[in-house]
Amino acid sequence: MDSALASDSGVYLPRTVRTAAKLLVVGHFGVGKTTFVGSLSEIRPLRTEETMTQAGAHVDDLAGLDGKTTTTVAMDFGRITLSDSLVLYLFGAPGQQRFTRLWLDMTHGALGALVLADTRRLDQSFDVMGLLEEHGLPYAVAVNHFDDAPAFPEEEIREALDLLPETPLVTCDARDRISATRALITLVDHLHARTAQEPV
Repeated sequence: MDSALASDSGVYLPRTVRTAAKLLVVGHFGVGKTTFVGSLSEIRPLRTEETMTQAGAHVDDLAGLDGKTTTTVAMDFGRITLSDSLVLYLFGAPGQQRFTRLWLDMTHGALGALVLADTRRLDQSFDVMGLLEEHGLPYAVAVNHFDDAPAFPEEEIREALDLLPETPLVTCDARDRISATRALITLVDHLHARTAQEPV
């Protein structure tokens, strides 16, 4: 493919890009990470989804996940070009505990993480947030909207998740590009504010 044509089609980065930032999209099993990355990515996202089998039934809790037939076994990857010189790389990590070692390796070089949460299973977010805190990775929380999920006031969700006052909390619909973009902007703003507060 001609390089100019490839650049125009968005497959390759413009030659003007000088800065790349790595962000993680994490959360428990079935919370919508693959959908979120796919909604935002300007390129065809890399997905490592495999069909779930009966052999995994005893390790993957499908309660409340009617219709889910696939699971991420490595990562999701997407890209967003913010300007002629800046690009964001999104890495979606698998949610099951057996993949914890894999996604902890993905934290290397990441600026921060967006934690997706589901109001039907908020308790399952604790392990994810605990690992991020253990590794010193700042994060924001986005409650992903599911049609059959109960809605709660923000203060109740904050209390249930035991969030610090400075930890951003937003709601989003991972299926909707605009909504997902707003959630990602919340994380980027949080990371920028933290950087501004750090001593020189």
